[in-house]
Amino acid sequence: MTAVQLEYAVPDAGAAEWITLFYHFRADVPMLEDTERADHAQLRFRISDGAAEYRMPDGSIHPAPQVHVIGPTSGAMRVKVAGPVHVFGCGITPAGWAALIGNDASTMLNCVLDARDLFGPATDDARARLAQAPDTKAMVAIAETLIASLARAASPDAAFVRLVDDWLAASASPEISALAAATGLSDRQLERKCKALYGAPPKLLARKYRALKAAVAFAERKATLDELLDRGFYDQSHLIREMKQFTGCTPRQLQEEPTLLAQLTISQRSALQGQVNPLISDT
Repeated sequence: MTAVQLEYAVPDAGAAEWITLFYHFRADVPMLEDTERADHAQLRFRISDGAAEYRMPDGSIHPAPQVHVIGPTSGAMRVKVAGPVHVFGCGITPAGWAALIGNDASTMLNCVLDARDLFGPATDDARARLAQAPDTKAMVAIAETLIASLARAASPDAAFVRLVDDWLAASASPEISALAAATGLSDRQLERKCKALYGAPPKLLARKYRALKAAVAFAERKATLDELLDRGFYDQSHLIREMKQFTGCTPRQLQEEPTLLAQLTISQRSALQGQVNPLISDT
């Protein structure tokens, strides 16, 4: 086995509304310290036993239980895990948040909770079976069975989530007025619903995905910094600050010395274009 491995898996049709991607990560290292970009909420199973913690964008430090849920993140977070590291997890869509957890996502922004407190002992049983699974495909099947058993009825906000996702994916610099026109909702209604499902108001979501898409385009050398300025950034300093906040890396770092997780995430997600929501593959 190579020192570090990351494998993504696309959820089946039954889970795609709730799950962005499944991922299987292994690192045969004594200690992993790295930065994770801002992202959707996550459900993670730590198969290995070493101590782990997250430093959130607000500076708070959260221990990572063996099975845990990370709320939506408003910026890059630092992860520190004693190795060797073995993790299986998945991103949770806003519709999945409503179906699996149900509370206002903004109350868990940049937070970590023990999944047992949310879902009960079923998560411990799933972790034990994941540890014995022969490969990623078998792990995905175990996780999809668990998620189907935990999910409530389909969210009445599923149509709203699709409109917001489409709005975020359609433009390099999403405008709030375009979302208001697509949904027919007032600014106050949009803010309330986005915070409840995405953990953040539309303005922060637009900044987050504008910066993530710009970072991917720059890391893959598909656009220069000057070309990216046309995507709603005031100037180059603003662009650099936004990339740093949401990815944890400056533009120079993204091209010349990306962190391990940034390099793996960008290369592997880009390979999934056409298979998943562009909001996932392009960020």
